[in-house]
Amino acid sequence: MRTKTVKGTRDYLPREAQLRQFLERSIFETYQEAGFNQIITPVLEDIGNLDNSEGGDNLSLMFKVLKRGEKLSRAINNQEFDKLADIGLRYDLTVPLSRYYANNRSRLVLPMKCIQIGNAYRAENPQRGRYREFVQCDIDIVGLDSYWAEVELIVVTAQALTNLNIGDFRVRINDRRILSALFLEFGFAQDEIAGLCVIFDKMDKIGVDGIEQELEQKVFEHSGRAACARFIEYIREGDFSMEKCMSLIGETEFVQNIRKIVDMVNEIAVWYSCEFDITLVRGQGYYTGAVFEVESLAYSGSLAGGGRYDELIGKFVNERVPAVGFSIGLERIFDLMLEQNFKIPGNKPKIAVFFENDYVEAYEVACELKGEYCISIFERPAKLKKFLARLQDEGYVGYCDVKASRDVALFS
Repeated sequence: MRTKTVKGTRDYLPREAQLRQFLERSIFETYQEAGFNQIITPVLEDIGNLDNSEGGDNLSLMFKVLKRGEKLSRAINNQEFDKLADIGLRYDLTVPLSRYYANNRSRLVLPMKCIQIGNAYRAENPQRGRYREFVQCDIDIVGLDSYWAEVELIVVTAQALTNLNIGDFRVRINDRRILSALFLEFGFAQDEIAGLCVIFDKMDKIGVDGIEQELEQKVFEHSGRAACARFIEYIREGDFSMEKCMSLIGETEFVQNIRKIVDMVNEIAVWYSCEFDITLVRGQGYYTGAVFEVESLAYSGSLAGGGRYDELIGKFVNERVPAVGFSIGLERIFDLMLEQNFKIPGNKPKIAVFFENDYVEAYEVACELKGEYCISIFERPAKLKKFLARLQDEGYVGYCDVKASRDVALFS
């Protein structure tokens, strides 16, 4: 049998599990102190819910669960190969939250401020910071149409990251409606905007030349090359400021909305900044308004992301329910802290107590020392030196050999 984990998943040694527990607990406590309440949803969702969620590229990365027994046999016999699965593993926590609200709304207080911390699954090509099994730490506000919701989510998420001492960062923010207005101004048709967003979202990876190549490959039946040329001219010029956008689309309501969010967050923020960035797209199709990310300035890449999804819950309840969420990705932060050999603040140091034959004496020594240390009792191994080296690797600071002395010997 294979001993390695499934591709894209990981085992965690005790000190790694302890670090992950610390990160989750710290983020959760920050969320809870800000008035958010925890909910828990299953990792399994109805395949129809996931397929119809407008989850962008995530839909192609979904893990699907085959039907069982007679239902599976019937689908195979009927050659209904697109109906072999009836369940999927959740690829994020937003779709489950939307279903949760629809299922429980008669018992919920609006606006609902909720926390979800849990596993999600995507069939990614595994690489640094991207895994097939990963933990997301979400806060969402459901039932509030005002920009106050975006401000609160940004401020609380920034506080959670600050409490982790992850280094300097900035918040980037955009609005899907600003992007749509720009694309319409360039001459694209409304039904072409979703595809354009997918292409524009890749700019940090493929650059302007890559964007131009993708535009040439995609057929824009309604707009043609003139709109593509105007779009390329805009991004080559490189002026992505709010002022440039306003010169093209005017001072619309959603431009004013973004201004209010940016100004208010920057008034509150002391150690980070919030900046408008028209190049921020976010891949999920269910976003309807503001989208935002936290970008690390100490390390390249995003630490958190989210946005407003006012129409997703409506797919379940047939009415518009405003909602906005922000998610911290645990894996990247965990990898960075592990590389830095991060020490969890406030933890008691760990020591080992060794005994030979007399466990009771070792237990009494452990009781004497437990006020100062976390203690593991072991029978004294034959190869003590090798065992001590392993303990050091696991974060132990010393040991007490009851046979020799009740004193603690600290590792140098």
